[in-house]
Amino acid sequence: MSIDIKAPVFPESVADGILTTWHKQVGDTIKTDEIIADIETDKVVFEVPSTHDGIISSLFCKEGDTILASQALARIDPLVESETTQNKKDSTPVKTENETSLLTPSAKKLVYENKIKTDDVKGTGKGGRVLKEDVLAIIEKQSPEKIAGTPDGNERLQKRVPMTRLRSRIAERLLEAQHNAAILTTFNEVNMQPVIDLRTKYRDTFEQKHGVKLGFMSFFVMAALDALKSFPIVNASTEGDDIVYHGFFDIGIAVGSPRGLVVPVLRDADLLSLASIEKQIKSFGQRAQDGALTIDEITGGTFSITNGGVFGSLLSTPILNPPQSAILGMHKIQAKPVVENNEIVIRPMMYLALSYDHRIIDGREAVQFLVHIKDIIENPARLLLDI
Repeated sequence: MSIDIKAPVFPESVADGILTTWHKQVGDTIKTDEIIADIETDKVVFEVPSTHDGIISSLFCKEGDTILASQALARIDPLVESETTQNKKDSTPVKTENETSLLTPSAKKLVYENKIKTDDVKGTGKGGRVLKEDVLAIIEKQSPEKIAGTPDGNERLQKRVPMTRLRSRIAERLLEAQHNAAILTTFNEVNMQPVIDLRTKYRDTFEQKHGVKLGFMSFFVMAALDALKSFPIVNASTEGDDIVYHGFFDIGIAVGSPRGLVVPVLRDADLLSLASIEKQIKSFGQRAQDGALTIDEITGGTFSITNGGVFGSLLSTPILNPPQSAILGMHKIQAKPVVENNEIVIRPMMYLALSYDHRIIDGREAVQFLVHIKDIIENPARLLLDI
């Protein structure tokens, strides 16, 4: 009896998705749990596994189609005995170019049609898999669109690239934040020397004991947690005309991925140690690159931290992550002359930015919150002594 393979049941926050890649075609044999398709939503990419062994007899949609939860995607016919016997006879492993390639079927088709060298394509999918959009990026670089010439007769070129589902959703949320909140940003700068000295002194011991490097982000998470406890309005969110004060601390950490910026959440961050924070952040970064973050991991959060300094940003105004009321921006550490005890000295300084919803957070609270973080970073022993 034929079996229909269906799209997964999406969470309530996900209305639909786009079928980006078919990994199998009609006539292909497939095994249970083997991936048949990828569906990209505005949050994550879902891999659709087969529920049975069999042969694909029908595909009900094509790449680029909008998919609803539980929608039938493909039909699988069971293997008959003669086919199973033949498969066993032909099961001697033979390495071919197709079998050893990381190209998805749709990417492979584009590669062959456009005569692209596979060595030129870098895969951004899980496990280094080359996706359709990876090949399209190469094609777009090779074949720019010509537009009207300039007065001097020279041609100008342009590229036209459709937004991914995630990029479109990011754009919507950024506009939502700007339209629905009174965003204001306050700045300060912090001397990173105390934290740098502490990391230098204990870096090797910390890594040997915990199996993870000691970075800067964990210090800022801990400092933000201490500040949030003193200023609970910064940990609040808005729902209509209501202010919701959260009795927990779920800290979103912005990380880059091939599909765009995502913000996985450290749940109950106030219960985590520095080592646990570092381990989770490392895991977030790795799985963001592989597209393996789950819906639950990037949903929610009561406060967010973003670090533009890893890209070289000296100063910026981060945008709120609705419905949160504030976000902390870290930046590049840069040696600067500063005055200490009436003397000019060189110190590694970092600008901090706190963007906040001025509808519910007053300027005084925002400034004091940021000063609180500055004081802790410049006196990291307070984290250990709880003072």
